[in-house]
Formats: sequence, C-alpha cells, structure tokens
Amino acid sequence: MTIHKFPEINLLKTKFHKLTVQDLIKYIVTAGMIDKKTIIAHINVRGMNFAYQLPWYRNFMNNADLVFCDGIGVILGARILGYDLEYKHRMTAPDYIENLALACEQNNVSLFLLAGEPGVTDKAIKKFKAITPNLSVEGHHGYFDKNGSENDAVIEKINQFKPDILYIGFGMPLQEKWILDNFNKIETRVFLPLGACLDFYTNTVYRGPRWLTDNGFEWLTRLITEPTRLWERYVVGNPLFFYRIFKQRINQRLIANKSEKL
Repeated sequence: MTIHKFPEINLLKTKFHKLTVQDLIKYIVTAGMIDKKTIIAHINVRGMNFAYQLPWYRNFMNNADLVFCDGIGVILGARILGYDLEYKHRMTAPDYIENLALACEQNNVSLFLLAGEPGVTDKAIKKFKAITPNLSVEGHHGYFDKNGSENDAVIEKINQFKPDILYIGFGMPLQEKWILDNFNKIETRVFLPLGACLDFYTNTVYRGPRWLTDNGFEWLTRLITEPTRLWERYVVGNPLFFYRIFKQRINQRLIANKSEKL
C-alpha cells in the first residue's frame, strides 16, 4: 500500500502541502493501515509565526510526512508569493472530523482522542458513535502533567489500546513538543495534532456563525469571545505574518531583477 505525495509549498522556510479535504482524509486513513509511524501536521498563521521564531518547531513541520493548511491567512500569503492555491486547499478539522470518523469505521481503523478538558472526549465519542456505531475509539482528556508518572500513565493507556490514529489536541506548540518528546514511546501509526478541534466539535467552545467560519473569519469570533487571551495571537500575529510575507515578496523581486540584468 502506497501513500500519495502532494505538491509542496514553501512559505517563510516552512513547508505545507497542496491538497483538498478529501485527499487529507484518504491520506490519514491510508497511513493508519500501514505499519509505520507517520506525523500529519497542520499549519496556520500562528503556526507560521511559531516556525519563524522557533527552529525546533520549523523542523517539526519540515520533517512531518504531511502538513495541511488550516488557515485562510496562509492561503493568502502563499498566493501573494505566487503559488496557485484556492480556498479549497484550506481545511479546518471540526468541518471534516465526522467524515474522518466515517472513513475510519469503513476501513476498520481505530482512533484515540487525547484532548480537551475532562469530559470533552466523552462528548466527542458519543457524537461519533451516533453516526459510526462500529468505530473503534477511546479517549482521555488533555489536562494532565506532560512529564513524569502522569504522562507515563496516559501513554500506557494509549499503548494498551494501540490506536491506528492518535489525535492530539493540546494546542500549538505544546502538542507538537509532546509528540517529539514521546514519539518513540507511543504505539500508534499516525500522530495527528489538531488543536482545539474537539472543543469546537462538541460546542464546548463557540466557533461563530457558518458565514464567518466558512469564509476564513473564525479568528474574528474567537477574538471577540476571548479578547484577553487571544488579542496578541491575532492583533499582533496576523499583521506580523503578512509583514514577513511582503518582505519575502520584495526579496524575490529583487533577486529576479538581478537575474534579468546578468
């Protein structure tokens, strides 16, 4: 069984891949059926800012087997730099998580949910079971000490289940750091960090109206509902990302002009 490879986009020295949500679901499920450890990461503006500032985080993204785009800002940034991308190449996990669960059930691929406050994974599993009664799924909350005996106990629970896909939702960059720290200890085929997906899926956190979320403005709802916690992420982070994009664009033009004169 082989996994399809997708065109690679390079933005600010950080890669992601050009694919659709149908491509992504097929890739995740296929990877879950192969006896090999695979990391499937996602990138958005916040992730791009982390990758720009933290070398280990950039290395995580660039070494991942697949990186999909989870932010309209990244699509716009790539288009500014000349890449042929459309909005269909951006996907947000709460929108496709049920389709992923259905695909897992159809292919007998098991799933372990590691995310959220106590009770969130229970709600998610209940919703999954309503549409995928034969899905093999277990879960544990994400509010545990990521070091020491408590961390070891969670890993033991995961390894007893031996999931084909391990969904990790601690938020950036904690979830990626945890994967790096525990990669060799965990018996799973696919590491799938998806941030706050289950919080949104279970309505634990309000996403906003569909006309906003479907058009790339989910961040605006989050900023309005949690301004104290998120103002720096969006009010500072978004302009900073686009400043770096335009700076790279100017450098590209300067290099191109020099090449034409030679």
